[in-house]
Amino acid sequence: MIKRRPTKPVYVGGVKVGGDAEITVQSMTKTDTRDVAATVRQIHELEEAGCDIIRSAVPDMDAAIAMGEIKKQINIPLIADIHFHYQLALKCLEGGVDCLRLNPGNLRNEDQVREVAAAAKAQNVPIRIGVNFGSLPPVGGIGRTRGFSRHMDLVNKLPKAGEASEGDYSVVDHMVATALWEISLLEDQDFDQIKISMKAFDVPTTIEAYTRLSEMIPYPLHLGITEAGTKTSGSIRTSVGLGVLLYNGIGDTIRVSLSDDSVDEVIAGYEILKSLNLRSKGAVLVACPSCGRADVDVRKLANDVDSLLRKSNRNIKVAVMGCEVNGPGEAKDADVGIAAGAGRAVIFRKGEKVRVVPEAEMLTALMEEVEAEPAPAD
Repeated sequence: MIKRRPTKPVYVGGVKVGGDAEITVQSMTKTDTRDVAATVRQIHELEEAGCDIIRSAVPDMDAAIAMGEIKKQINIPLIADIHFHYQLALKCLEGGVDCLRLNPGNLRNEDQVREVAAAAKAQNVPIRIGVNFGSLPPVGGIGRTRGFSRHMDLVNKLPKAGEASEGDYSVVDHMVATALWEISLLEDQDFDQIKISMKAFDVPTTIEAYTRLSEMIPYPLHLGITEAGTKTSGSIRTSVGLGVLLYNGIGDTIRVSLSDDSVDEVIAGYEILKSLNLRSKGAVLVACPSCGRADVDVRKLANDVDSLLRKSNRNIKVAVMGCEVNGPGEAKDADVGIAAGAGRAVIFRKGEKVRVVPEAEMLTALMEEVEAEPAPAD
């Protein structure tokens, strides 16, 4: 069992983050937030996919006003993503959002942050301090608003994780210092409904930043690899980075940032958690990679089964194997499985054969066995 780092929980709407709560899966809308209908439609798709919490960008006041309308039409908690302009945070709070994400790299005026914190405290709304390598404050400019050009911030000249010599001020140092600045600012306002993210594209930098900060503060951590990439490369990069952190007990909520459909972010997030036995929502698919022994198209069969399982609410492990010789034995811990051979398939449970069916009926027979499993309790 993974021993998770104890944290002070916060509530994002009705969803508990941190403490003894299960790790939640988040995503972010990719629509124009000002288009309420399109944004609500996308959020409903994400709700159906199992998304626990959703975040939307708030680039201007029209988007901030739209957030209030969006909130009325969805069921999961809504986070407002705020950069540069504190007034947008205040307007979103008026509209009833469940959480704010503030970027300490581009919202550095202490009086403005205090005003937002006071309004959030009055409404019992948490704040995520979203530290991001791509928008860190200038070196020497944490909490300062004048005398620094965004194009001469020197951040890119700082050594990343593993590159710093003893005594060097590194990217990780700067990320941690940035987080601690805003944490202290909020705590000075007697505000402690805080969660924090420490995202970078570079995986070792991200791991080191989260690990170091986790030893300093009691607040829950939102995990992610920023701008991770496409569905394939981004999922792999995120799985590596988040997998290391989660295995070490660090992390209370996650988002997989992909240049793809937001539903794919949710799917990837759950697969990461299921691989570490940290969430059990939905089915786990075990599938062999296929080889010269296979007498069926294992790739197609596995993908067909995967699509069908996503429509089921069974917490079940299902195996798809490409031959009758080793299939049941190799997947004997699966609740239900199929081992396909020439013209027929064996359906098995826990490695024990229960049915032999013609190839044309194997998908139907497998799903009948899956649906025969008891549904999880609500």
